[in-house]
Amino acid sequence: MVEAVLIDLFSIPANLQNNIQGLLHNALEAVEKCSCIHAPCVYVMCCQRQGSETKGEQEFLLPVLRGFQGLKGRLDMVCAQTTAAALYTIKQRLDEKDLSIIKVILPTLRKDLMKVYIDHLFTAVYQFAFEDLQVVSDCKNLQISEPQHEGQTLPSPDVALIRREIQMYLESLPSLNGELTILRSSLIPDDIFLHGFTTRTGGISYIPTLSSCNLFSSSKRRDPQVVVKENLRRLANAAGFNPEAFHRVKVDHANAVCIMGKTEPDNYDGIVTNQKGVTLAAPGADCIPVLFADPVRKACGAAHSGWKGTLLGVSMATVNAMVSEYGCNMKDILVVLGPSVGPCCYKLPHESAKEFNKIDPKCVRLFDSASPYIDIRRATRILLERGGILPENIQDDSVTDQNQNITFCTACHPDKFYSHFRDGTNFGTQIGFISIKD
Repeated sequence: MVEAVLIDLFSIPANLQNNIQGLLHNALEAVEKCSCIHAPCVYVMCCQRQGSETKGEQEFLLPVLRGFQGLKGRLDMVCAQTTAAALYTIKQRLDEKDLSIIKVILPTLRKDLMKVYIDHLFTAVYQFAFEDLQVVSDCKNLQISEPQHEGQTLPSPDVALIRREIQMYLESLPSLNGELTILRSSLIPDDIFLHGFTTRTGGISYIPTLSSCNLFSSSKRRDPQVVVKENLRRLANAAGFNPEAFHRVKVDHANAVCIMGKTEPDNYDGIVTNQKGVTLAAPGADCIPVLFADPVRKACGAAHSGWKGTLLGVSMATVNAMVSEYGCNMKDILVVLGPSVGPCCYKLPHESAKEFNKIDPKCVRLFDSASPYIDIRRATRILLERGGILPENIQDDSVTDQNQNITFCTACHPDKFYSHFRDGTNFGTQIGFISIKD
């Protein structure tokens, strides 16, 4: 059932200009007819001429809107100078109400154009269907029978222009919830490596659980790739790396490792390189983003270590890749564990806890309970030390000087970090990143 209706009057073709009020009236009338059964929110999108807040299509349409008292409180006009700005504003209002099923009523000539904007600004969480503005007249036309996923038909130059318009608009948005903050380890020498762990502030993501510097997009979340890309651009500017030479692990919660310059696996939780200027990254939203640096052989790596990856030894797999590929000496490799869920908050079923108890009983608290507390950081350290990494070359929350601690509990600090454990399925993601300076 339709949850929202978007009426696109942003750029009406010349042959419809004289009847724009009539077209809007017919569309709203059809929506109002359905209101006795279902009351969708209605958004009317129109163009605001540059340098004016009231002139343009808006002044001609307001009288029509006033005539539909039955839609009062659910009818919203959004005027902006670009389609990207108008549609992104509407997306925010949809997200505020947690709406996902949208009927778009628009001129036929705008359909392919609108699909490109939607493909870039929305994810698969949303379901769209389209209706011709000239033929909408009853409730039947306002239903959604099945999702429409037709292929792109716009010429590539037109698509490129739309992408650029979206990019420019997102770049113009202010940062939310404070300045962009990067945590750095004193263990990794900053004359050789550029590195850090992100926090959740300083980006443009606005959904509460994703706000504001979310750095991961998926088909199950509401933050589109273009927003994540803009957050990454801002991070790159602040940190000093090239976002075009940025490589993030393809999470599989296992122990495969990608060697930069060799055939890339389909999925991997570790990645290593000895190439200068290439930034490696691992995500974390409770799982541990782990960074590796060898200042002698000038090689580095990153790994994503959740409870499954920890048990499978992803950190030592990443270390072993550095040793075998770049001739690193185990005693030279530095390892830093980033923000991740701590043993104060993280629970697993008893069967899974048994595996951590085998590593060391100190990795489990309240072992006899149905859901013991698990210390995946301690388990990671133990496995690294057993593999040959020197204890003093590992930085985690066991540091003596807590002013040097960067391995905060993500679940305990909602103002600083994202947490899947705390926030549920529509959660944001921070990263750990590292590169060898040119």
